[in-house]
Amino acid sequence: MLQKTIRALNNPVRRKILEILKPGPKNVGEILVQLDITGATLSHHLKILKDTGLLSDSKNGNQIIYEINTSVFEDVMAWITGLINSGAK
Repeated sequence: MLQKTIRALNNPVRRKILEILKPGPKNVGEILVQLDITGATLSHHLKILKDTGLLSDSKNGNQIIYEINTSVFEDVMAWITGLINSGAK
């Protein structure tokens, strides 16, 4: 799962989506207006971010609200910190 997460983070559009969501949850329209991509392309990137667990979604009426899943980021950071600390002498 870590490989998929790192691969997902390697894409600049997906990193931008995460930056957009950093202040708090947003719906598709709120995300889309901040990007120069089509709705279909956004949908593709959101699916990848959801599949890796980096995003979660919930329904609010007929809208889907996306937000960052911080626990996945904590796992990645713990792994990176472990690498750094094991290499320190």
